[in-house]
Amino acid sequence: MGLRGSFTRMKPELYRSARLASVSAVLLAAGAIGGCHRPAQDMPGNSEDHRPWHGITVDEEVRFTGTEPFWGGEISGTELTYKTPDQPKGERIAVSRFAGRGGLSFSGKLAAGPMTLAVTPGKCSDGMSDRAYPFMATLQIGSEVRQGCAWTDRQPYAGGEAP
Repeated sequence: MGLRGSFTRMKPELYRSARLASVSAVLLAAGAIGGCHRPAQDMPGNSEDHRPWHGITVDEEVRFTGTEPFWGGEISGTELTYKTPDQPKGERIAVSRFAGRGGLSFSGKLAAGPMTLAVTPGKCSDGMSDRAYPFMATLQIGSEVRQGCAWTDRQPYAGGEAP
């Protein structure tokens, strides 16, 4: 009788607990093995590293774009311009910048409500072109959340025409 057979003969509540413990042990072991190949300073949650992320400097202009609905814009210094097909010239607002451990966020207030744009490193596709972007963009306006991509002049997208 295999391990599975011994689990299935248990009472349902004990079976769920034993299975959860087994799955948890496997995930914990996999995480420990995967973490063995990374330097301690690169481990998520490393409490010794308190440096903010510095992948985009303060003087770089950040551009961002998203679809469904179409949106985009740019951030230069403490000013963000948010554009949509209905507002092609955009709405300009003041934003504050926060550099966390895994990326940047910019917060301000659009006419539609409070806005936060998070820019994090990672390959990104707009899903409509052959472009590959170096950053992911997550935009929250009020309670609505949108996903998109971002780039800078120093770290541009690859492929296709300008969005």
